[in-house]
Amino acid sequence: MTTILLVDDEPLITGPLARALTQAGYTVLVAHNGRDGLALALNQQPDIVVLDILMPEMDGWTAMGLIKSDA
Repeated sequence: MTTILLVDDEPLITGPLARALTQAGYTVLVAHNGRDGLALALNQQPDIVVLDILMPEMDGWTAMGLIKSDA
């Protein structure tokens, strides 16, 4: 099963999107800041990562670079 990690500081974005993807049959992980998203990405190794760019604690560009460097 495909696992998708959603990283966005807006619950109004992640909530409905996570529900829709779960209903479509995906396993969905959610983080609300870049640091938590990075930790989930490194520990859970999702198939797809969807990152917001402007987030607290770590922006999406930084998180993406760190995720890619660990891959």
